[in-house]
Amino acid sequence: MLDQFAAMAACTVLAGLAVFQGALIGGASLGRLAWGGQHEVLPAGLRVGSAVSIILYALFGYAAMAKAGMVPPLVSETVTSVSMWVLTAYFALGVIMNGISRSKPERLIMTPTALVLAGLYLILALS
Repeated sequence: MLDQFAAMAACTVLAGLAVFQGALIGGASLGRLAWGGQHEVLPAGLRVGSAVSIILYALFGYAAMAKAGMVPPLVSETVTSVSMWVLTAYFALGVIMNGISRSKPERLIMTPTALVLAGLYLILALS
């Protein structure tokens, strides 16, 4: 039950991040919250990065749901289990990287977001 809650919570946070990345792709003036906060509106190269992020978020969410037994695994249960540890480490690294960002808004918003995701994926990894 806890694993299903963690998977749904992770998917909710990832969906919010996907909407945020979509807004960045569309030219929203939210660049201070992403990619190091160097641009108010993202240049083309970073918009491509945002598009890739959306695809990755979908895969991360599917993996979380697979680990919780809510959908079948894409590859195998072993790969899904290992991916939970990899994603836990990835989001933990995100905590560090966002925490040292030069952009104060990115530090204040994205650091806790990455921390929540790291915690949720840790719950899934341990389940």
